[in-house]
Amino acid sequence: MIEITDIHKSFNGKEVLKGINLKIARGETIVIIGSSGCGKSVLIKHIVGLLKPDSGSIVVHGQSVNDLNVKELNQLRKNFGFLFQGAALFDSMTVEENVALPLVESDNKYTSTEISKMVNEKLELVNMPGTNDLKPAELSGGMKKRVGLARALINDPDYILYDEPTTGLDPVMSDSIDNLIKELTEKLNATSIVVTHDMYSVKNVAHKVAMIYDGKIHFHGSEMELLSSNDPIIQKFIKRTAK
Repeated sequence: MIEITDIHKSFNGKEVLKGINLKIARGETIVIIGSSGCGKSVLIKHIVGLLKPDSGSIVVHGQSVNDLNVKELNQLRKNFGFLFQGAALFDSMTVEENVALPLVESDNKYTSTEISKMVNEKLELVNMPGTNDLKPAELSGGMKKRVGLARALINDPDYILYDEPTTGLDPVMSDSIDNLIKELTEKLNATSIVVTHDMYSVKNVAHKVAMIYDGKIHFHGSEMELLSSNDPIIQKFIKRTAK
């Protein structure tokens, strides 16, 4: 369970989050939507402690993220996998080196054999076996996303955060990534938090949808409730993003 209570955050005097309240249940896939610049990515960065709120609280596994020291925060982050927008792979590293990076940098001392085994398991999970020695320049956009996801999964996280996972992909590859998100949620019994402006992804993967508007949660409910809503703000967003 993740409990977000009255989160406020400003940048250079501009208030982006104006009192966000949201509960995310264990094992569900929640899609966070909203117009560009509304604070979607800002919110998920708060969840993993990359940003600290000006006020309010975020509780994960009964721990207040705001109150954790660096060591405690690093320990909590092991429960999270984060697929960054654009995958954020290192061009100079092979696929295997990119996926293995969290293991290499962790406090645990894994042998090279253990690392290779774990990397292969995760590449298999995202349907990218046999790509270990390739460099990011040799991969398509969709393949890069899958490798980034394999890296996000390397520590077997309880929570997987996806920041615009289908941005820049063609419709076929977008569907493929959406299907992978669904499969992983079921296989791993993970809680998935997906930030997107893609209404097709909302229809494909969401158990619940949360819409941010004017710095607050404007809507929280099922995908069917969202699509059937007569709220003019929701309807305007759907029409604009469905094009």
